[in-house]
Amino acid sequence: MNQYCKSLNKYQRFKSREVYIGNIPLGYNHPIRTQSMTTTNTMDIKSTVEQSIRIANEGSDYVRITAPSVKEAKALKEIKKCLRGKGYKIPLIADIHFTPKAALEAAQIVEKVRINPGNYADNKKFKVFEFTDDEYENELQRIYDRFSPLVKICKENGTAMRIGTNHGSLSDRIMNRYGDTPLGMVESALEFLRICEDHNYYNIVLSMKSSNPIIMVQAYRLLVNKMMKENMFYPLHLGVTEAGEGMEGRIKSSVGIGSLLEDGLGDTIRVSLTEDPEFEIPIAKKIVSRYDDRHNHKKINNLNDNTLNPFTYSKRKTFKILNIGEDNVPVVITDLSGFDKIDSELLELCGFSYLNKIDKWSLSDFASDYIYIGKNDLDVELPLQLKVIRDFEIWKDSKDRKNIYPKMNIQQYLRNSNFESLIFLEINSNDKLTSDIINLIKNDERIVLILKTNNLHGMVDQRNFICKLINNKVKNPVILSRNYDNSDLEKFQIDASIDFGGLLIDGLGDGLFVRNSRVGSVKDINDLSYEILQSTRTRITKTDFISCPSCGRTQFDLMTTTAMVREKTSHLKGLKIAIMGCIVNGPGEMADADYGYVGTGLEKISLYKGHDVIKRGIPSENSVEELINLIKKYGDWVEP
Repeated sequence: MNQYCKSLNKYQRFKSREVYIGNIPLGYNHPIRTQSMTTTNTMDIKSTVEQSIRIANEGSDYVRITAPSVKEAKALKEIKKCLRGKGYKIPLIADIHFTPKAALEAAQIVEKVRINPGNYADNKKFKVFEFTDDEYENELQRIYDRFSPLVKICKENGTAMRIGTNHGSLSDRIMNRYGDTPLGMVESALEFLRICEDHNYYNIVLSMKSSNPIIMVQAYRLLVNKMMKENMFYPLHLGVTEAGEGMEGRIKSSVGIGSLLEDGLGDTIRVSLTEDPEFEIPIAKKIVSRYDDRHNHKKINNLNDNTLNPFTYSKRKTFKILNIGEDNVPVVITDLSGFDKIDSELLELCGFSYLNKIDKWSLSDFASDYIYIGKNDLDVELPLQLKVIRDFEIWKDSKDRKNIYPKMNIQQYLRNSNFESLIFLEINSNDKLTSDIINLIKNDERIVLILKTNNLHGMVDQRNFICKLINNKVKNPVILSRNYDNSDLEKFQIDASIDFGGLLIDGLGDGLFVRNSRVGSVKDINDLSYEILQSTRTRITKTDFISCPSCGRTQFDLMTTTAMVREKTSHLKGLKIAIMGCIVNGPGEMADADYGYVGTGLEKISLYKGHDVIKRGIPSENSVEELINLIKKYGDWVEP
């Protein structure tokens, strides 16, 4: 059974048990809550209180504060006292990793503690050891004995707990039994959850976080699937860990979090940005606001839930037409139909620059694959790499059809099919296609489908339509298309990331055609398309930076350093570089990064190749250059 949500066709929140975190409950019928985490040194009481207030003033429901040792845990008492004295009753969450004693202290002060199974009581040395069944059970008993005191204190004090598994911090024991997989993440959390239930303690929230949205989404789905089988209904905290900054961080977070919210999963979220934490809350609010009236969407016909495997990535099988479909990366189509004149200046916004001196076009890694010009004429000789889509009624009477292809609707296609050309057939997800029309389409290898939707629940609507194609053995490539009416650029980026991200994560879609006439330039929309593809790892066009959001454990100026690393390495297409503030978010949370830059002491850096530390204790002023030297040593450097 592949079930992981209430319905694949109608928006319904997964109704979890109600968990009280101070005076603000989550789960059940309560709104989706938001939270952020302080970046100050927890021992700096004044700064931590001030930042917590800024987070609260942005509308956050909870504030999380790191407590890496007992002294920070004790400091939470004074922080809480100061906040309450200023009239702020926002619940506090203590973030615990390696120190059970800190958790025991914090659980008596704050409203919730967060523990990571891989760091709290388990062994993690990034070495896979063989465990016999007896040895495995002995380890589980050791964990039971070490974890139980915290469970008892939380139960006695009415303190909630988040059992938060991170992809990059699975224990050697879990890695041995389940591998570096979503299943391993789920089982790691369930082991701790069962200990809680053995003590009749249920005030629990669960999370499955990763810097890779695909892994994250699969892990949450699998977790819910297993909970449903065991009659468990715990609320979920959603977040893409180490999402980064700027547009990149916003889109990656939206892709991961939104893909789950679309199916009704998630009770509280955090957008983890390498920025001041108060900037996270407005983004989180915009994500959550999408679901205020989502239950009022138009009806979507039932989907056979066995069409897709939601726990494993598998790209939909299609045939190839030119550079679309089969094993090709998804293409990007740019809408230029709203412009009166299509010239070299406009093409430059699409990633094409004309070099007068050598009379040639130069194209960037973010250059459009196709441009849609509607009824317009071209006022420039096009680069050979660029292909054009034109409305059929204009195309059919034009003499020059080189690299120019028609966009048709169903009626036009049925009346006009006697020509040899790639056809972009635009259909709406609510179009009623007869079996005869379906057979015509699937037997016509000229056709690329452009799939639109007008449904409020559009991602699910498009997913269901593509699944119908799969069930009818239609292998024509599908371009995912939406026409937005957002005047808020950031909201537009969030909406598009969620709408398309969930489909791409499920292996559905051979291209993007994103349209919005109200906001953003052609370049903005083009960059957005490529960023969505990058975040879903379906088309890699640049360096992938995995950057932690900072917290009180950070050992250097994370935002400044991240900017420096980006400046020097952003040309290394396809390379994954992690920038981590401390050893807690270091080798573990980097997960699948190629290189790691990790704070291991005050202004001291260690450099990693994968999970292996190569250099330790490098002064931070020399560290970026040393990182470049390391990349060169392993043959991954190219000159900018």
